[in-house]
Amino acid sequence: MERNALQELMDVIQRLSAPDGCPWDREQTPETLADYCIEETHELVAAIRQGNVADVREELGDVAFLLLFIAHLYEKKGEFSFEDALDTNRAKMIRRHPHVFGDTTFSSRDEQLKTWEAIKRQEHAAPDGTTKGIFDSLPASLPALVKAYRIHSKAARCGFTWDKDEDVEQQVEAEWLEWLDACANGGPEEQKHELGDMVFTLVELGRRNGIKLNEALDLAAIRFLHRFARMEDFARAEGHDFTELSHEEKEVLWARAKDEERN
Repeated sequence: MERNALQELMDVIQRLSAPDGCPWDREQTPETLADYCIEETHELVAAIRQGNVADVREELGDVAFLLLFIAHLYEKKGEFSFEDALDTNRAKMIRRHPHVFGDTTFSSRDEQLKTWEAIKRQEHAAPDGTTKGIFDSLPASLPALVKAYRIHSKAARCGFTWDKDEDVEQQVEAEWLEWLDACANGGPEEQKHELGDMVFTLVELGRRNGIKLNEALDLAAIRFLHRFARMEDFARAEGHDFTELSHEEKEVLWARAKDEERN
């Protein structure tokens, strides 16, 4: 018989949550597993961005386990099965890709994305045909940079954005000047306001260039942590306490870590 890894994992979940299974697993509900989904997804993203294939494989399995576990709990309550969820998604993907599964053609990617947004809004229309607002489906709990990206993306799909990339670049410069003015003449709240506006505009500048600022910032943080760890390694190898080094000595180690990274 051909091995079905998905079914075998589901069998494990059923065994764990059985009356004679694991006490912890028996107590779980979709609500108690929600935060674990967030945590494991973050671990998967971290593994992907760090390029650790072995970790990606493991974390992908952890995420799959949680998704199957949650589906199993809903199925036990008689509400829906994992297959139902997959069928719903399959139908949705076919419906939202008329250029692939139908005879629709688009003249540009922007036109395709606008159609995707229109189909999505129609799917969530009220019984009387009234559609929701553009941003009604935006999860309030999204991380701020991800939320900003989705806002700009949705706004662009309905035609509310700057005409040219140069316009966004000029807006970034304007926001920078407003930030400097707030630093010189404003209080903490005004400074927070202007810094937020500048970052929000930078998100759109990145989006137009195919860059998600959330990812770019995360990768920058990863680079910093890697370089900093190497600085500590260098100091330790030379018999120094890193914290006791002067700023100039630390700068030398930082440059050395960057050079090593380039090579």
